[in-house]
Amino acid sequence: MSALFQPLTIKDVTARNRIAVPPMCQYMAEDGLVSDWHRVHYGALGQGGAGVVVVEATAVSPEGRISPNCLGIWNDEQAEKLAEIARLIAAHGAVPGIQIAHAGRKASANRPWDGDDHIPNDAPKGWQTIAPSAIAFGGHLGKVPVEMTQDDIARVRADFVAAATRARDAGFRWLELHFAHGYLAQSFYNDKSNQRGDEYGGSPENRARFLIETLREVRKVWPENLPLTARLGVLEFDGRDEAQMAESVALATRFRDEGLDLLSVSVGFTTADGQIPWGTPGFLAPYAKRIRQESGLLVSSAWGFDEPSFAQACVADGALDQVLIGKAHLADPHWTYLAATRLGLDSPADVLPDPYGHWLRRYRFAG
Repeated sequence: MSALFQPLTIKDVTARNRIAVPPMCQYMAEDGLVSDWHRVHYGALGQGGAGVVVVEATAVSPEGRISPNCLGIWNDEQAEKLAEIARLIAAHGAVPGIQIAHAGRKASANRPWDGDDHIPNDAPKGWQTIAPSAIAFGGHLGKVPVEMTQDDIARVRADFVAAATRARDAGFRWLELHFAHGYLAQSFYNDKSNQRGDEYGGSPENRARFLIETLREVRKVWPENLPLTARLGVLEFDGRDEAQMAESVALATRFRDEGLDLLSVSVGFTTADGQIPWGTPGFLAPYAKRIRQESGLLVSSAWGFDEPSFAQACVADGALDQVLIGKAHLADPHWTYLAATRLGLDSPADVLPDPYGHWLRRYRFAG
């Protein structure tokens, strides 16, 4: 069998293949609530054949939203609506996942197509951002956040725990903690955004403390038989790659010891000056493979794996346990069927629900 189409079993959950749709913000919510857009969007992705579909960054508190139009899971009404999404994803065989997040100093921003810049605190839809240190991201995100007190840290950690509990009760079977992309957890982890003088700043161990404590507390409420995962920016591509990778391998090993099941390997995006090699397909694969080999964690990654033969090779080579196919799924929610045809599966239409698969089998449509 094709390596890309082998099942992936973690705990009591088996994904039908190694393809996953990663979290991709839609910015189509009001008051954090699911809309018809989300129902259509995630319903289509659930039908598309991927093994796992992970719902976009869902804020653990109002202040944790990237924009006023982000999904939230800080109250029961939001969780009830999200339960509809979990059901739609699972209806045709995909594992329903959700990413819970706090945007930190990148919060209170306009939607990308509305400027992607910070909304002033005194504007109707703006709010004060928080972060480990009072350091702005810079550029179009120039708002200076308030440095978090230890009470703030405890409150946000509790918000993650409450969000995980709601996600569990809403029927999600795969949980991802958003510890990447310059948002709150990543900004604790990076020494350029975290210049605290207490036990949450300074050494790599101290800068990782918020992440470890949050994982540990979430582990207590998330069912032991369901996958608990995290997305981490393992390096910034700012000229300190080896030192950052050594720290990230050590942190991934700690994550494993604390009960994490899989790490989604990504870029930090903590600063705007990273020289990210966007032109290289799957540029994170070697770093993910190192994390996998040295920490013992299962790994996934995104960014440039949308050529089926390349995605297949990364799984077969042991670089990845799961391939994250993002923007290609926006262009074609049935990317998994495309991959099955290109990789020569005997009956590629079998990856789709019968109302689609029947007709594709009958007329031998290869795309």
